[in-house]
Amino acid sequence: MIITLKGPYRFEQALKRLSIDPLLTIDVEAERIKMPLIIQDKPVVAVVTQIGTVMEPKLDVTMLDEAPSELVKAEITRIFHLETPLTEIHAFFSNTELAPIFNELKGTPFVCEPSLFGCIAKTIIHQQLNMKFAYTLSERFVKTFGFNQHGAWFYPSPEKVATLTVEQLRELQFSGRKAEYVIDTAKLIASGALDLHELGKKMDDEMLKELIAIRGIGRWTAENILMFGYGRMDLFPVQDIGIQNTVKILKGLATKPTVAELDELAINWQPYRTYAALYLWESIETNG
Repeated sequence: MIITLKGPYRFEQALKRLSIDPLLTIDVEAERIKMPLIIQDKPVVAVVTQIGTVMEPKLDVTMLDEAPSELVKAEITRIFHLETPLTEIHAFFSNTELAPIFNELKGTPFVCEPSLFGCIAKTIIHQQLNMKFAYTLSERFVKTFGFNQHGAWFYPSPEKVATLTVEQLRELQFSGRKAEYVIDTAKLIASGALDLHELGKKMDDEMLKELIAIRGIGRWTAENILMFGYGRMDLFPVQDIGIQNTVKILKGLATKPTVAELDELAINWQPYRTYAALYLWESIETNG
């Protein structure tokens, strides 16, 4: 299957960022990634390769499992933001103080997590940890309780995680509280008390309120779930240390900006605050 899209679209830059995650099978030089997808409740692996250019992007999608091609295309489109108006977003930020970063990284797309529950579990696991250990912990979690298909790792289902004990996660070096948060959230989803599909039909503020009401999910976690799980375009995680440090450098501040200062600053970046966050992260994590 070939997907042709409007440029600029910097697939290689997206893969550079994704390559931080050891669970993903990526060849940045070849611009290729092996994607673990869930299609009609079944695991499907698709190999996505850039066969075009930044200005004339074209993706080759090769399915390693049988699945309706239109559903696979829809998932790839959702995950890689193939229909997001990157040119429009770049033009918007060309009149802001983020213009130099957007010019340097023009065409870099936001990329969602392939699994919604995987996104939730990963975000909870990554709370208040340095990046290296956060990915080590999520890798242990998936390789212990998830599964591998055609070389692609799939997160365990909420139904499976709901059956785990705190002791099982403690063996992987989870804290007791974090183990409880992951298991209890999985139980809410498995029981139907938290319907992830229905949640996605709501407005951002409603989604945040519902998620933050869950034990173990605060503002940072909820905002990241909306961004990386649901692909919402107007979130800015002001509690994120990376964001705080990057804005400190950007504005030449002596100390990190406060949450209130970041909230006020980000007002100028509506309705694309998610892309403001992405390009700030990119400027220090994969491009700096």
